[in-house]
Amino acid sequence: MPDGNRMTMFSMTERAMSAQLVRMNAATSNLANAGSVASSEREAYRPIRAVFSVELDRASGLSGVRSDGLVRSEASPTKRYEPNNPLADDTGHVWQAPVDESAEMVEIMESARQYQNMVQALQTAKQLMLETLRSN
Repeated sequence: MPDGNRMTMFSMTERAMSAQLVRMNAATSNLANAGSVASSEREAYRPIRAVFSVELDRASGLSGVRSDGLVRSEASPTKRYEPNNPLADDTGHVWQAPVDESAEMVEIMESARQYQNMVQALQTAKQLMLETLRSN
């Protein structure tokens, strides 16, 4: 990290909270598209996942997380025979998004819990800093 952006406990926690929000939003988008169908395999929704990397601040020795974007799953959509569906192709098939609703709910719960942990860490740090200032 450049010296002007030296990492602090607060900036590290802020980045971690932002990362959990990206993770939660991706899982929420996947869940919202569960069960959606398209007229071709290419057009079918594919789940997305956030990609993160570690960022080290050599000056402070702290490491944080950086979001490197989103990637689409390579999972194949499910081909279903629904000749009465307006999106059905010439053979009467539609392609359903390969979203595992249970896995997405777990992803949302885990990211919410991690976010909550970061909020608690910030509150604890703030309280400790106030206690330190009061004792001087």
